Amino acid sequence: MLLPPSNPVVSIGIVLGVPGVRDALRGTAAPVVGVSPLISGRPVRGHADACLEAVGVPVTAAGVAGLYEDFLDGWLVDPADAGTHLARARVEAFDGPLLMSDVEATGRIAAHALRLASSVRA
Repeated sequence: MLLPPSNPVVSIGIVLGVPGVRDALRGTAAPVVGVSPLISGRPVRGHADACLEAVGVPVTAAGVAGLYEDFLDGWLVDPADAGTHLARARVEAFDGPLLMSDVEATGRIAAHALRLASSVRA
């Protein structure tokens, strides 16, 4: 299920509701890569699971990616979600827990996301 751009179900939904943002992401030549906010169907932080359930979106890494399927090129997931498959975007599992627990871990996640971005448009 793809939610309308104005639906702020998850935090990025508010940004995507700004007129022109979703269209810009669809039309950019730059790769668009996301990082899953779920690990094994559980939110890393916050209440994403309750919000997704409320609007009928599967509480999975693939369910969240489906909200962005019209512009997403790559999707970084936790190793627990390595079996995630998407029709359009390349899915890669991170090489450790997908938790921004400290500066070093955050840097490793960002570096992997950048490598994924380079590979999806190479």
